[in-house]
Amino acid sequence: MSEINKLAGIKVMVIDDSNTIRRSAEIFLSQTKCEVILATDGFDAMSKIVDSHPDIIFVDIIMPRLDGYQTCMLIKKNVRFQTVPVVMLTSKTGVFDRARGRMAGSDDYITKPFTQEEFLGAICKYATNLQ
Repeated sequence: MSEINKLAGIKVMVIDDSNTIRRSAEIFLSQTKCEVILATDGFDAMSKIVDSHPDIIFVDIIMPRLDGYQTCMLIKKNVRFQTVPVVMLTSKTGVFDRARGRMAGSDDYITKPFTQEEFLGAICKYATNLQ
């Protein structure tokens, strides 16, 4: 994957209540020299977003306390972070779910289980705008 080199230094946040998904993302990113920021839910993510200023955010839809739609809306309503790409990560594959994600402000949508190529591909899609 030749595009991996251009990902060095990009701050990638993964918000998911599943330790398996967070760990998978961390493993997928381990060879890219990206900075990885992990959060367990939307509330956990909000303070980390302010502190770390991620370049791209992956967010699960179904999470306790603050779901992915709500988290995405909060990110996009914040003037400082509204241009940060938000990619929904979910097992929900319906047209309604995708539309709801778009209405919340998401930039893209990846369904679980996802491959390393899909995950890195989403980052590469936005990498040219990030650097």
